[in-house]
Amino acid sequence: MRVVLQRVSKASVSIEHKVNAVIKQGVLILLGIEHEDTEEDINWLCRKIVNLRIFSDEDGLMNYSLIDVDGDAIVVSQFTLHASTKKGNRPSYIQAAKPDKAIPLYEKFIAILEDKLGKPVGTGEFGADMKVELLNDGPVTILIDSKNKS
Repeated sequence: MRVVLQRVSKASVSIEHKVNAVIKQGVLILLGIEHEDTEEDINWLCRKIVNLRIFSDEDGLMNYSLIDVDGDAIVVSQFTLHASTKKGNRPSYIQAAKPDKAIPLYEKFIAILEDKLGKPVGTGEFGADMKVELLNDGPVTILIDSKNKS
């Protein structure tokens, strides 16, 4: 399971010209699920995301977590995070989980993240053509892969 985590001042997701989710200070999470992912990957990633110290303290140092700043989150499914570009010019997505496996894991990820944050999480819609807008704060963009825990 891979995420691109972006610290944002604001972010939104729209589907067919309708705003599906909007947040102020927090994180935009692009979530890529592969066929070997499990609930263990979800638990590890969610714990990492909510405790990652990426928000500035009074001295401008990144010492505060998403929980510390009572920040919000938006989760957007992003199968293209598992693109393989080794051969040719057309990316292969063979590692990305098929919807029958990915959708339940996506929904579980959202539920666990909401539980850890103690509040609802904004979302896109799995498989939809989405428009994501964000104001990256910093910029701070972090890649996390649950297969690289050490």
